Amino acid sequence: MEWQTDWGLRGRMALTMFLLFALYIVFLGVLVVAFENLALIVVVMGLFLGAQFFFSDKLALYSMGARTVEPEEYPELHRTVDRLAQQADLPKPKVAVADSRVPNAFATGRSKDSSAVCVTTGIMDTLEQDELEGVLAHELAHIKNRDVMVMTIASFLSTIAFLIVRWGWLFSGGRERGGQQVPVIVAILISLVVWIISFLLIRTLSRYREYAADRGGAMITGKPAALANALMKIDGQMDKVPKDDMRDQAEMNAFFIIPINVGWIGRLASTHPSTEKRIDRLQDLERELEGR
Repeated sequence: MEWQTDWGLRGRMALTMFLLFALYIVFLGVLVVAFENLALIVVVMGLFLGAQFFFSDKLALYSMGARTVEPEEYPELHRTVDRLAQQADLPKPKVAVADSRVPNAFATGRSKDSSAVCVTTGIMDTLEQDELEGVLAHELAHIKNRDVMVMTIASFLSTIAFLIVRWGWLFSGGRERGGQQVPVIVAILISLVVWIISFLLIRTLSRYREYAADRGGAMITGKPAALANALMKIDGQMDKVPKDDMRDQAEMNAFFIIPINVGWIGRLASTHPSTEKRIDRLQDLERELEGR
């Protein structure tokens, strides 16, 4: 495999994390002024971050109703992941399966040594072997690029702002200044602004990282066309899946191979570029490899 470091992705990840942390330093300063129970907030945030960081793989699998599987249960799937991990020069991740009709896959974990790759039963029923290999290689590229960890941390920071927007009034403690209650509503409004900015930064990074993983996955297998075919099939199957199944899994959009877009809001907040654009880039890569 001829792996090329995507400096565009690394630069965007570094910039996104810098902007998010700068944003949250200001955010924390606002909380110091607005809330009486700041110590409790900091403790809760610290515990939440620790849980998200150290147990992100288990939490993601749990949210999908997925379970890790042994080679005896899915021998071909394990052989494929094992071979692709060797080609990508990665430790073999845990292999998980979610019993779902939604054809999708995702990677999770804070590092290369604590990662997991999950596929749904729907995607295994939908794709041919070479197409499934393309999807699995795409997920391994996410792990190799280390963007799963960055997305996990960035999503945590966004979630904290959202929780303040929703539940911040509980931490006001009835504190008063000059006969006036502390303007918790101002802090909540600022939290809303912080959440919106975080949301946009994360979506921008997420869309670019999909292009990087497509290219990386295609380089692992040497078959860009197989991944392009898989994307077309998965995208075409989404409309046939019951809406209830789609909604149940929409919260994992940023980590899926193809996002679940429920209505126009889902499309507006897409974590992925359009399937057509991704296929166009893969076709360009196919021509590039053929011309060597």
